[in-house]
Order: sequence, then C-alpha cells, then structure tokens
Amino acid sequence: MAQGQHAALGRCYDLMGPVVFSLAVRMLRDRQAAEDVTQDVFVQVWRQAGNYDKSRGSPEAWMMMIGRTRILDRLRSRAAGTVLKPVGDHLPDTPDAEDWPDDLAITRESAAAVRQALASLPHDQRQAIELAFFDGLTHVEISQKLGVALGTIKTRIRLGLMKIKDKLQDQLGEADTDTPQGQQEN
Repeated sequence: MAQGQHAALGRCYDLMGPVVFSLAVRMLRDRQAAEDVTQDVFVQVWRQAGNYDKSRGSPEAWMMMIGRTRILDRLRSRAAGTVLKPVGDHLPDTPDAEDWPDDLAITRESAAAVRQALASLPHDQRQAIELAFFDGLTHVEISQKLGVALGTIKTRIRLGLMKIKDKLQDQLGEADTDTPQGQQEN
C-alpha cells in the first residue's frame, strides 16, 4: 500500500474490513455509521501506509487503533451534535458482491475465534479490554469506573491483548498445518 498498489489495499480490506466493521457496529450500534467509519479507516490506512512503523506493533493492531480512534471521534461528535466529514470518496478494489458469502463465513470464523480468545482471559483483563474496545472508554475512564489504578488498567489491557494475540496466532498456526504441503493459499 505504501507503494500505491491498490491490490494491496483490496487484500487488506478483505482481511481486516470485517473486523473493523464488527468493532464499529458494536461500539456505534448503528450499521450505517459503522459502514462510514470502516470506509474512513481504510482511506486513512491507504493515505498513511507509508507512516506505518512495524516496530510499534502489527499492521492489524495499527489498523484497529485507527479504527478505534475513528469510532471514538464519531461517538464524541454525536454527543456534541456535530457531523464528521468522510475522509475520502470511496475505496478502490473493494470486494465484489459475489465474494461476500465467503467473506461472511471467514468473518464469522474470525469473530468466533476472537470471542473464544477473549472469553479465555481472566475476568479483570477481559473486563478492561471490553470497556476500552467495545464501550469506547479511555484508560483513565476505565480506571475511574473500576476504582483501579491507571497503571493497573494499562497492564491488564496490554497483557490481555498479548494473550489474545498468542491464542489467535496458535489457531492460525493450526489452520496453516491443514493446508496440504506444496499448495499455496491465495
């Protein structure tokens, strides 16, 4: 994407679009607003792909933080009664309509894997992550709501996200072993 390859954006959208959209629907509770935010996220990712720094985290984490920020901006603008302007007209190389059933099946599998990983966390880590990512609270707000030190909240979220990442990577590793040797996935 940093080199302007639209196919790279299409592949990124195919992989991460459903995840970003699911988060947006859950936090915004409005399908149309979630669609708008998802589009805004991928326009921003396209424009800022050259700024991505792999030493600061995975591309997925980078995109999810952009998504979370956009969603929180939308929630705050609702509260203030203002309307945000979209960051772009449209995304190139969006999936074709006939591909959607397959995408939905993959999305459901991914969502189930994330739900399972989240459910496997200790209660305090799961609660902090849900408040941050699904309810849109800041670390300070979570600290105040739970009556727990800010550093503790940050640690719970960081440890929980690391455990989720490890669990999902383990599942992906198992899925890769299901692919017959000598065959490549597209």
